Amino acid sequence: TRFIASSQVTEQLQQVLRHFDLIVGTEEEFHIAGGSTDTLTALRRVRQLTQAVLVCKRGALGCSVFEGNIADDWSQVKIHSGVRVDVLNVLGAGDAFMSGLLRGYLNDESWEQACRYANACGALVVSRHGCAPAMPTKKELDDYLAREQSITRPDKDPRLNHLHRVTTRKQHWPELCVFAFDHRKQLVDIANEVGASESAIPPLKMLLLEGARQAALEAGLQNNSGILADTTFGQQALNDVTGQGWWIGRPVEMPGSYPLKLEHGDIGSQLVSWPQEHVVKCLVFYHPLDAESVRLEQEALIDEVYRACCQSGHDLLLEVILPRDAADQNEQYYPQIVERFYQLGILPDWWKLPPLSPDRWREISQHIEHYDPECRGILILGLDAPESELKSGFAAAADMPWVKGFAVGRTIFGEPSRQWLGGQLNDEQLIATVKQKYRMLIDYWREYRPAR
Repeated sequence: TRFIASSQVTEQLQQVLRHFDLIVGTEEEFHIAGGSTDTLTALRRVRQLTQAVLVCKRGALGCSVFEGNIADDWSQVKIHSGVRVDVLNVLGAGDAFMSGLLRGYLNDESWEQACRYANACGALVVSRHGCAPAMPTKKELDDYLAREQSITRPDKDPRLNHLHRVTTRKQHWPELCVFAFDHRKQLVDIANEVGASESAIPPLKMLLLEGARQAALEAGLQNNSGILADTTFGQQALNDVTGQGWWIGRPVEMPGSYPLKLEHGDIGSQLVSWPQEHVVKCLVFYHPLDAESVRLEQEALIDEVYRACCQSGHDLLLEVILPRDAADQNEQYYPQIVERFYQLGILPDWWKLPPLSPDRWREISQHIEHYDPECRGILILGLDAPESELKSGFAAAADMPWVKGFAVGRTIFGEPSRQWLGGQLNDEQLIATVKQKYRMLIDYWREYRPAR
């Protein structure tokens, strides 16, 4: 206990008690306010000085509410009890309790319901290693209350942890027009083909970023612009754009790997040094008809990446493409793939998928709504497709609310980068060409999905 009897403190507290409508405290706090180590005696003294509703927190027992006179014995006092949880950390329990109580109090709900909220909030916070970051959101609290008797370890409940993760996000993206230049192997190949040095690729990516900035400003994207950039050649671009309000994604896959491999080793070790605003982008070539060993290997690694993101707090964008050498490239597999990952318990914040027909988008939307209605949405990828094909793809997704925009790269930078690396374009010409191509895709998108 932190209680230390002090007549001076008691006297000072009692001078202000009359000013309150609601007083909430632990038994020890009422001891100091009432000047007695007998809780009911202390409460009776407090009642003599104020007509406020008194809420006494009684630890693991729960809490009691006193609207009128104080009873002579605890057997006459109603206790609003909560469920028992394993206590991992007591910091923040009082603040959490108060937040739940005030939810009920300020919304004119019954004291029984207000105490139910309060006890549950306190239980959730003490069951986690955290204070302010552990505070539950409304959706999380309501889900817990609907299942509280079956949840003995809230910190280990997948659904609660997911709700806590996705309902405490700092920024929302109702629309995204992303310029993807996280490509590594493709640019190395182009440089080799035109006789340029790989050392020219980092400066190239800074010029691509400048083209993106100019296009976003010209299009009035405001907080709806983004880039995908890598650490191998694009670290300077990442450094330059971080903290500027842009959506920023970074790849973790080894380029072209199939089965999937991570480029820089253990994912958890990587994310320790990442800014929180950076999104983990993981591209996997995946087919439901893959050999079982390949499929299970890839699923296990994607699950590892997802769990690491849950621990670090980074968003995950999962990009799925059917393997290029797969004989069956039917788009019907994409809804199956999305559902498969959901059934594995992998709930990415973002999906990145190729252009699909409206029927396939509807199937995927149904899976998202069923498994993860808190998903941020889908971005359409480009696959170096001609602009006309992307325009048709945007049109097919126009009425699909879960499709939030696009993340396209080579359609924008492919040929201009080849010309710049080959000495056919100067810096200003490259920037202007990239800006024009990126701006054209933004205009195509908004032709079918007007800015809101």
